Parts: sequence; structure tokens; C-alpha cells
Amino acid sequence: MDLEKLQELEHRIGINFKNRDLLLEALTHRSYLNEEPNWHLNHNERLEFLGDAVLELIVTEHLFKKYNDPEGTLTSWRAALVNSSMLSEISKKIDLNEYVLLSYGEKKDAGRARQYILANALEALIGAVYLDNGYEETKKLIERLILPEFPRIVEQKLYKDAKSSFQEEAQEKIGATPTYKVLDQWGPDHSRTFKVGVYLNEELIGIGFGPSKQEAQQKAAEDALHKKEWK
Repeated sequence: MDLEKLQELEHRIGINFKNRDLLLEALTHRSYLNEEPNWHLNHNERLEFLGDAVLELIVTEHLFKKYNDPEGTLTSWRAALVNSSMLSEISKKIDLNEYVLLSYGEKKDAGRARQYILANALEALIGAVYLDNGYEETKKLIERLILPEFPRIVEQKLYKDAKSSFQEEAQEKIGATPTYKVLDQWGPDHSRTFKVGVYLNEELIGIGFGPSKQEAQQKAAEDALHKKEWK
């Protein structure tokens, strides 16, 4: 990727990098290294790990300071703001798809797996900004990109996801808390599929599949709500 392209992305996010290799690493998907073994940087999964934690902290701080709601409500709001579906949607604001470095095979896949790649790349980008520009600049980026989605989340009740709904129903109706277990997983590291089961008192109620454990858990909860006729 040439300098002009990187500068274009910097302009889109309103951040100037001192070390552009951090930005480039944030954009490097694992699959790209399979075709470019001499690439001078690592893939973006370590930066994604860091960015995930930084994002959660900044969103948590914002919600804690601004709202006096109980912990359970704040947790649901935060989850709706930082989940993969929301981050993938937000990545479109900056056309992140135009900058992520992918293998030829991954470029052809524009489905659900691409959404996760973009969500993860956005987290990696946040991690890179944090390392290069510090906490306050990262906070400003999240305030520009992510926190503006919060009113829509509350208005449309997007925080009422299947897992939350199933847990509320299970606790109210039978006094049990759901537990989730990974039953199987397959595929390469950069494109895995997980099979997850949701249990009540050790009884398997629902099964879900997805490209992440979180997505599979949501699908399992949806399945359980349907089977219990709680939805």
C-alpha cells in the first residue's frame, strides 16, 4: 500500500500517525501473509486484542460518567456499542474495506466473514492509534466514530440481544442462568466456524453456528428462545 493511500485513511479518521507501520499492521489480515510471506510486518491480531480492551474501557468510562443506570443496563448498552455487527457497520463510515490487506481468496468473500474482518480491523486500528497517539486521541476517535451510534441503540432497543433476552426469560420463568459451551469448531484461524450450545441446568436447549464464539452464542440463544416459545 502506498503512502498516498495511508494518508487518505489518516484523513478519514482524523489521525496523523508518527509511525505508519503501526497503521499498516492494523490493516494487515492474517490471510495476506499467506500470499506475501516476505511482508515486513505482523498481522493485526495483537493490535486487535489491544484495541478491543481500549475500546471497551473508553466506552465504559463514557457510559459510567454520563448515565446513572444500573450495571446490567450499562453492560447491555456497552455490548451493543462494541459488538462485531456494530463495529462492522461503523467501519463503513471510513470505507475501511478499501484499505484492509487481504489474500485473493478473502477479497472474493463479501459475506458475513468479511464483516468480522472489518470489525476486527477497526479494533486493530484503535489499538494502533492508542500506541501511536495515546489515550486522549483514541478517546476522541471513539467519540467521533462510535459513540454517536448510542442514541440509535437506545431508541431502537438494539441492546436487547438474544442472549440478554434468553437470560432474562430463563431467570424469570425457571430461576436458572444459561451457560454456553463450544461444541465444535473448524476451519483455518482466520476463517473459523464455531458450534455453540446453550444449557439450562445442564440440559442442552439451543445450538448456534457462527464465525466467532459471540455470534454462535447469539444464534444459540435465538434457537433456545424459539424452542422454548419465549419469543
